[in-house]
Amino acid sequence: MTSTIAIVGKSGSGKSSVSYSLCNLIKNKFKDKSILMVDNDLTQELAGFWGLTIDNTIYGIRSGKHEYNTGIPSKMTKQEYIEWALEDILVEIDSNVDIIVSWLTASKDCRCPITKQMNDALVKLVERYDFVIFDCEYDLKYLHQLVDYPIDTTLLITNAGNKQIELAGKIFENSKKYSAEGQFGVILNKATEENANKTIEAINSLGLNFLGLIPEFKNGVDFDEVENSLNTIYQRLNLPQG
Repeated sequence: MTSTIAIVGKSGSGKSSVSYSLCNLIKNKFKDKSILMVDNDLTQELAGFWGLTIDNTIYGIRSGKHEYNTGIPSKMTKQEYIEWALEDILVEIDSNVDIIVSWLTASKDCRCPITKQMNDALVKLVERYDFVIFDCEYDLKYLHQLVDYPIDTTLLITNAGNKQIELAGKIFENSKKYSAEGQFGVILNKATEENANKTIEAINSLGLNFLGLIPEFKNGVDFDEVENSLNTIYQRLNLPQG
């Protein structure tokens, strides 16, 4: 059974670094489990954390602009072609971790056949993995435009400050109808001793579920420390605990 995690928040909040560190945490915690990373953020930054540049995207398949790594097999239905094309753009990070990049998506109001065909193909792809982590553009609406699949846990990444927390509340309101019965919680990123307590109070005052914090690092992001912080937070998530 697939466990799905969506990482949402405003641009610059640290979503991609959290997605990267969460992948490493799960990989170390469950060494025999498979992980799919889905870059649903328009900045397409996630692959860069592994030193990768990925040009072939799900949008490329949809638009017909994708350059395939191999020759296109003959005598396929459109559904089989889309499923094959998704396989073609998957990039292996290591033996248990793959990544795929979305880029632009189509509105669910689009009635063109490929919208449903792409959704069905992505559902099949997701269900092949033990864990799927979606690094999202902003809220869950944009992810829902890509694939309609239940999200077990949504992590809203925010920084300190009244405006940041106000925006986090809006992201939650925009997302909650897509999270269904899944867990939805907030992680305070780049926290300091000076801003943490007031920010946590503000999060709680909005009725949001505060899950934990990741400290601010003076010399840039320390991924080992981010992973340590996420390990504590992970114990509060409705996900397999090992």
